[in-house]
Amino acid sequence: MMFIGLIKRTHLHWKHLVIPAALLVFLAWGWATPPGLLGKADAIGYAVCHRIDTHSFFLGTRQMPLCARCSGMYLGAVLCLIYQVAQGRRGALPSKVVMVLLGLFILAFGIDGVNSYLSFFPKAPSLYQPQNWLRFVTGTGMGITIIAILLPLFNQTVWTTWDDHPALGNWKQMGGLILLAIGLIALGISGNVLILYPLALISAAGVVMILTMVYTMVLVMLFKRENHFNHLIQIGLPLLAGLTMAMIQIGAFDYVRFFLTGTWAGFTL
Repeated sequence: MMFIGLIKRTHLHWKHLVIPAALLVFLAWGWATPPGLLGKADAIGYAVCHRIDTHSFFLGTRQMPLCARCSGMYLGAVLCLIYQVAQGRRGALPSKVVMVLLGLFILAFGIDGVNSYLSFFPKAPSLYQPQNWLRFVTGTGMGITIIAILLPLFNQTVWTTWDDHPALGNWKQMGGLILLAIGLIALGISGNVLILYPLALISAAGVVMILTMVYTMVLVMLFKRENHFNHLIQIGLPLLAGLTMAMIQIGAFDYVRFFLTGTWAGFTL
C-alpha cells in the first residue's frame, strides 16, 4: 500500500508508479514461482487452495492447480462474468427470485464443504460420501453466485453510466446461465486432458480476475474516482493497479506457505 500513500502525498499520476510497480511485482513473482504455464497456475492455486491431491482432478498424472471445489468455483466465476458482460454494463443486483436460487447455491456449497471436512475424522458423522464431482458442482454454483453479486457492484462503482437492469433478472436469463454451467460441469468432470488443460489455466486466471476486480473497486473508491470512467481504456491503469495488488497478495501468500512448508505441493493427509 506504500505507493498508494505516495500518490496521495505527491499528487503523482497513476502511471508514474503503477506501471513500474506492476513490472517489478510481475517479474519478481514470475522469477520466484515454478516454471511453465501450469507451474504459474500452480503458484496461483497454492495461494488460495489447500490443493489436497485426493480432493483434486488430474491432468493424467499431474494434479490440477486448484482442488475440485476451487476449480469449479473459479471456472463458474469466469463463466458468469462472460455471461453477464455479454449483456452490457448491468448494474442492478439479481432479482429476488434469482437471489433465492443463489442462496441455495451457497447453502449447497456450505453443506458439501462441511460434510467433506468431517470426512477427515473417521468417527465423525457425515451425510454422504464426499465426491470430487460434487465438490466441482457446488463450487461452480458458488462461483456463479460470487460474480452475480460482484460484477453489478463493480459496474456501479467504476462506470459513469450503467444499465440499471439486472443481468440475472428472470428465470430465462438464469436458465441460460445454468445450461452453460451444466456444460462446464460436464467438461470439468470429463477427465479429458485436452479439455482439462485449458480449464486448469482458466481456473487460475479466475482467481486473479476476482482479486483484481475487488482491488480495483477499492482503489477507485480510495482515490474518489467512482463513476468517472466511460470506456475500458480509461480504466486500464486502475485495473493494472488492482491486478498488481492481487499479485502482491498472491505472492505474499505463496511466500508464507512456502516458508512454512518448503514445498509447492498441496497439503498431505
